[in-house]
Amino acid sequence: MKSSIAAALSLLALTLPAHADVKVEAPWVRATVPNQKVTGAFMRLTSSRDAKLVAAGSPVAGTVQIHEMAMDKDVMKMRPTAGIALPAGQTVELKPGAHHMMLLDLRKPLQPGDGVPLVLTVEGRDGKRETLEVTAAVRPLGTIGDAVHAR
Repeated sequence: MKSSIAAALSLLALTLPAHADVKVEAPWVRATVPNQKVTGAFMRLTSSRDAKLVAAGSPVAGTVQIHEMAMDKDVMKMRPTAGIALPAGQTVELKPGAHHMMLLDLRKPLQPGDGVPLVLTVEGRDGKRETLEVTAAVRPLGTIGDAVHAR
């Protein structure tokens, strides 16, 4: 009886989806001024397995896009991308001037101290998707990375 239970549990373990465990650290969003309709979201992501950040959403924005910064004829340009690779065991930082998320068509101003709910969609190498819910702290306008710079 014990061996048949063990065999059944082993079979069950093989049929369960292999989701990437993704750790989200220091999520934050840049504050806005009145009538500003876009802002950026930033964080550090570490996946236990190879995966890809493929989508994001938030109830405070009409659309959330994943963006990259890339050189185009000696000009740095920001553009949407289909996703960001999350290599197993490596921390990928979404930060100003690099990969990040853009919150577009904001429904309200974002003030320092607010929390912004974000839903991240991560896809494993097997094509299976999982969602992560995080709350990003709103930081002052002059924030770049972990520091606030005077203007």
